[in-house]
Amino acid sequence: MSTLTPPIRWGILGVAKIALKQVIPAMQQGKLTTVTAIASRDLHRAEAAAEDLGIPKAYGSYEELLADPEVDAVYNPLPNHLHVPWTLKALQAGKHVLCEKPIALDVSEAKALMTAAATYPGMRVMEAFMYRFHPQWIRARTLVREGAIGEVHAIHAHFSYYNDDPGNIRNQAEIGGGGLMDIGCYCISWPRFILDAEPVKVTGLVELDPVLGVDRVTSGLLDFSGVQATFTCSTQMAPYQRVLVHGTTGRLEVLIPANAPAGEATRILIQTAGAPARELLVEAANQYTLQGDAFSRAILEGKEVPTPLGDAVSNMEVIDAVVRGAKEGRWVNL
Repeated sequence: MSTLTPPIRWGILGVAKIALKQVIPAMQQGKLTTVTAIASRDLHRAEAAAEDLGIPKAYGSYEELLADPEVDAVYNPLPNHLHVPWTLKALQAGKHVLCEKPIALDVSEAKALMTAAATYPGMRVMEAFMYRFHPQWIRARTLVREGAIGEVHAIHAHFSYYNDDPGNIRNQAEIGGGGLMDIGCYCISWPRFILDAEPVKVTGLVELDPVLGVDRVTSGLLDFSGVQATFTCSTQMAPYQRVLVHGTTGRLEVLIPANAPAGEATRILIQTAGAPARELLVEAANQYTLQGDAFSRAILEGKEVPTPLGDAVSNMEVIDAVVRGAKEGRWVNL
């Protein structure tokens, strides 16, 4: 058991939009979480965010926040190339870390983080795939595993939005930008979560933006030894997201797989035996609040986090293999 008492006191590294608009307000509603500090390399931005969100402390550097003894854990939503460096710095400072996806720039960096994290006994690190905590995904996975649509043979995921702004970090190749890293990582994680399995081989097709140099449309094919999973992700396509699971006796659709609205019930469509599709309503929930509480509970109880770093490494292995398969025009074995 941890010597800490609830709630876990959180510090936020940076003033990323996802932190300000989603994660911080959600954690402020948590049973086991409270946000006590926020840092930015620009003190004025940190102070403005702290004032807007009612956060007690604002720091003009990440180092100052990590030195605060009243911060137990940090949320790292920094650009992709800063995920591993600042997660390691946080661990060195004695802070638990919830790090945004993707956990690293490639699988070698992810493995290095997992190895380093193991040298800090009692410290917790988790990749922030918040969808795993939403009841719609718990329900969908349970339905599939209980055979509601028969034996699963295929899964397809689509995730897209439109953003061609060269100044946006998601469009900067040198710091881990591009559709596959930003949203394709979900499309890979979803079938792995549903099936609780890893693909044996994968391949991909990538279209690069001729000016920005990042992938703007990427598709992948994942072979799960009897189940075929396909996906398309794009940063220059009309906004849309959906996951479809096809079985021998029916199909299931998760309508808003990633950005489930916190204040509204979500819907799963299921169709079996040729009958009309029926809609299953799932209670409203804030997946960021649930994620924060689950991570904090692992700290307080001294237990493993719900999604260990090994899962993050496995997801990065598939991401890397999709890229390699696209470049070399072949299947890549895992």
